[in-house]
Amino acid sequence: MNKPRTLVSFDWAMKNILRDKANYDVLEGFLSTLLEQDIRILSLLESESNQEDQSDKFNRVDLSVEDEAGDIYVIEVQAGWERYYLQRLLYGSSKLIVDHLKLGDSFAKVKKVISVSILYFLLGEGENDYIYKGSTDFYGLNTREKLRLKPRKRRAVVGRELDMGRNVFPEYYLIETERFHDIINSGIDEWVYFFKNSEVRPDFHSKNIQAAAEKLDLLNMSEQERRAYEKYLISRASEKDMIESAYDEGIEKGIERGVEKGRAEVALNMLRTGMLTTDQIAEVTGLSAEEMRKLVGESR
Repeated sequence: MNKPRTLVSFDWAMKNILRDKANYDVLEGFLSTLLEQDIRILSLLESESNQEDQSDKFNRVDLSVEDEAGDIYVIEVQAGWERYYLQRLLYGSSKLIVDHLKLGDSFAKVKKVISVSILYFLLGEGENDYIYKGSTDFYGLNTREKLRLKPRKRRAVVGRELDMGRNVFPEYYLIETERFHDIINSGIDEWVYFFKNSEVRPDFHSKNIQAAAEKLDLLNMSEQERRAYEKYLISRASEKDMIESAYDEGIEKGIERGVEKGRAEVALNMLRTGMLTTDQIAEVTGLSAEEMRKLVGESR
């Protein structure tokens, strides 16, 4: 087998290469594989997330797409991490809906939103899967039966989309690349392998993935593009180090506070026995005179 191509990271490509109309086929291939139907990108939506700004860390692209049934809806694809991520997803999908409905328009024109997140951090804890899907459904509190609209209501409320098994509410896909074990069982596994390893193997055959290998190949980049990419990698590594350092510092402070709290509890128990003087307890526990005075007050 030939060696896999080494490619630029997908999160960088989203903001620098895949926004070009000539490269829509890469995102079309990924989305078609994930959603299991042919997806055609109509346009890149003009929104805050699509502005080319060095301070923009969301690495997010909003797209208007058409599926094989002719339905048109909005997809946001984002990569990266940030605090309060799930709240960010809700905000982003809600804003997309509002931004693309003109004042005075009928609510019938509300577009379906599909949010796809490629995560380079662990959002959950202890899960075995690496692709999650979430959507809004309604269930009876007593029977737990799913609410199913009558045919007439279904057509009025959601048009053709419900016939595809989808309602009007946003759908969310979360892809946790770090939980993927590089085992290829399906087309979407090939894409997740690419997201995780920045490689496309020659034997991969899912839609347009070899086109991604051609267009995102490091060797095909100009000198200017390579310098920009290297700068981005350095910045991302530095940001990751800062996050990990802050985390480690927080853990250390937590341990220190735990030790201090433990010493105070030991000293308080000693005081209550009445068997040792405050000076003796301070010497054993390492607490200061001021800390001991506070504990004496608590013990009374």
